[in-house]
Amino acid sequence: MRKFGLIGYPLGHSYSADFFNEMFKSEGIDATYSNYEMKSLDGLRDLVASEGLSGFNVTIPHKVNILEQLDYLDPHADIIGAVNTVVVEDYDGYKALHGYNTDYVAFGRSIMPLMQAQHVSALILGTGGAAHAVAYALTQMGIECVFVSRKPCAEGIFYKEIDDRTMKRFKIIVNCTPVGMYPKVDARPKIPYKLLTSEHLLYDLVYNPAETKFMLAGAKYGAQVVNGLDMLHRQALLSWDLWSAQ
Repeated sequence: MRKFGLIGYPLGHSYSADFFNEMFKSEGIDATYSNYEMKSLDGLRDLVASEGLSGFNVTIPHKVNILEQLDYLDPHADIIGAVNTVVVEDYDGYKALHGYNTDYVAFGRSIMPLMQAQHVSALILGTGGAAHAVAYALTQMGIECVFVSRKPCAEGIFYKEIDDRTMKRFKIIVNCTPVGMYPKVDARPKIPYKLLTSEHLLYDLVYNPAETKFMLAGAKYGAQVVNGLDMLHRQALLSWDLWSAQ
């Protein structure tokens, strides 16, 4: 039986194990998928060896700091600066870690059918690994992207700088932060929701809960809203393509 898993902290919100294990069962695949909560990546290689992992996904807060653990980095992941999928290759007993990013492909395929003529610019809430994957996908589609951060960011602006002019210009808003994620479901990013219109598209990478406060506030003002469950499923299947190709 091949073993796969998810590495991050915390993982109580994640549906990945359920998704993969249901897929393995329905398709008769001799494999299992487990959660491995790690506050830091110290001991990662020991975990890979002791559990006999053939591959794993990476989530908050390790999508960026996993890079220093890798033996190989896919060119797209290198440009993005973040990894969410690792393939474990066995070279005469040495477990080599090969890093990829399936988030950007999954996000691009998920949002593309939702986009309309006015969707030419995007505010990306957050500056972590997921945010950079989203920016990479949108930039490849010709969409202008600006990051929004609570801290100084050379690539973006502060939340307090989002005004009427900003909201009229940027009709796509993507939440790439964990704000609003289970169990802190009452939180939402601090943007001026009252300036939203029916021309806005709000995409929340959070999928638990299914309707976040970010989405509910957007819908109140007529914006199109969507959660990250479709993206999760797409990136998971792309991860499986990499693992099953071994």
